[in-house]
Amino acid sequence: MMTTAPATPAVPQVPLWSPQRAHAWFAAQPRILGANFVPASAVNQLEMWQADTFDTERIDLELGWAASLGMNTMRVFLHDLLWAHDAEGFKQRIDVYLGIAARHGIRTMLVLFDSCWDPRPELGPQRWPEPGVHNSCWVQSPGAAQLADPSSYPALRAYVEDIVTTFGNDDRVWCWDLWNEPDNQGGGLGYYLPFEAKEKISLVAKLLPQVFGWAQGCAPKQPLTSGVWFGDDWSPASTVLNDVQKAQLALSDVLTFHDYSGPEKFLARVHQLQGYGRPLICTEYMARGMGSTFSSALEIARTEHIGMINWGFVAGRSQTNMPWDSWKTPYADTPPPVWFHDVLHADGTPYCTEEVELLRQYGKTE
Repeated sequence: MMTTAPATPAVPQVPLWSPQRAHAWFAAQPRILGANFVPASAVNQLEMWQADTFDTERIDLELGWAASLGMNTMRVFLHDLLWAHDAEGFKQRIDVYLGIAARHGIRTMLVLFDSCWDPRPELGPQRWPEPGVHNSCWVQSPGAAQLADPSSYPALRAYVEDIVTTFGNDDRVWCWDLWNEPDNQGGGLGYYLPFEAKEKISLVAKLLPQVFGWAQGCAPKQPLTSGVWFGDDWSPASTVLNDVQKAQLALSDVLTFHDYSGPEKFLARVHQLQGYGRPLICTEYMARGMGSTFSSALEIARTEHIGMINWGFVAGRSQTNMPWDSWKTPYADTPPPVWFHDVLHADGTPYCTEEVELLRQYGKTE
């Protein structure tokens, strides 16, 4: 039976935590180092979690590799359709995953919704990835049809409240990322734009604060967040933030962000966000061909006291070692000259020995 969460205002006005509480929480954490995690055997978050393809052996193997590199954190994507189909089975599999991660000394940031890539998610066997194309099978949650239909929102609320209530006091979960890149319009160099909900950004701008309210009402002991990812000025004085970004920055207990640029822009973004007076965690970075590297980003993080979670970990069916431009020119026959994301080959050997040694050194307890 699903646990009913306490009633909560649909649209909160302030974060659940004060800045003081957020900083006290952050100070008690180990130095946050990890990756966005989907096992190499899964093409997307549906394939990761569905009962027929939930690969505990592979998850255990890869999380062991992560721990050996000094990683203590993984950011993991859920999906509302998995809950709608089999809530109890889905929660049991989350519990199994969290148990595996905990045995390796790894805690998890759970991501509830995601606006990236294909807005037409379907349960069941997932299609085969396009040869040489970056993340060609990743799916959004909620999908375009759900987002455009307000009558689906009570089910989304039930999903949020059940998951957050179930794991809201679980030490294995260290943070809730409520919505990944909520104002992203698909990706794939515009490929998915024709399939998106009309007025997507406006719809998300209205729904995102409600999602914060639903999660707040469950009174989790972990902080809530949703990370900004594009634009040139995220500072408190900015005049160019859209309504989604304003909600993210106003309602997050700890501030998270994505940045795949070189060190100068990365540091500039950090300085902008520090104006809000809350702890900072970079939940996506490391794109070698764009100048975002472990060597530059981790040095800034060490100085500025920022949690760091790169994309991704083991190269596999998601093919995120392929550059974004593979959507225009697939690397089907010839591999890219430089891997875009990912740290390890599928057999656990490093793409770059110097990188894994840098991670090990960074991950050591101060």
